[in-house]
Amino acid sequence: MAAGKNPYRILVAGANDKICGFITEILPKGDYEISFRAETAGLARRRMLETPEDLVIINAPLREEFGTQLALDLADTNAGVLLVVPGEVFEQVCAKVEDEGVLTLAKPVSRQGFYGAVKLLTAMREKLMRLERQNHALQEKMMDIRTVNRAKWLLIERMKMTEQEAHYFIEKQAMDLRVSRREMAENIIRAYDMG
Repeated sequence: MAAGKNPYRILVAGANDKICGFITEILPKGDYEISFRAETAGLARRRMLETPEDLVIINAPLREEFGTQLALDLADTNAGVLLVVPGEVFEQVCAKVEDEGVLTLAKPVSRQGFYGAVKLLTAMREKLMRLERQNHALQEKMMDIRTVNRAKWLLIERMKMTEQEAHYFIEKQAMDLRVSRREMAENIIRAYDMG
């Protein structure tokens, strides 16, 4: 883990002292911390709505459900999800959840296997978060372009400018007023858009 970075917060579902002890013993203390223990799937779902965690480890079967549906539900969040299941049902469960990005491990789990799975889950989550940030930045750029284009067309229509003149006008006004092109475009839209 990079220096100064907060530890990954882990929600453990189906939590008992044994599994939590196993996790705490294996994972490096500065890199990972169990932030919440949920004995039921319902409690895990509520916790993720209130305080999203980085990683979720589900020790199946849970008390009121097996854990597959919980894993699928939480796969829609930004958390990395690890589902630990009895070996005899590993293939069936894995087939149900792997397309949703849930990592599955069969019990009994070796220390090395568990540690490797958590490291893989962490790497997958980091990549997902990086892609999400890139996606957000691209969406912002697209919104900037749409807003500036809308303002340009209003200037063309209302002020009888050419497209090049409208583009230059927005650029120059933004620079003179020390605002972003998008902010200048929004000002133009507010001033000239009647509908």
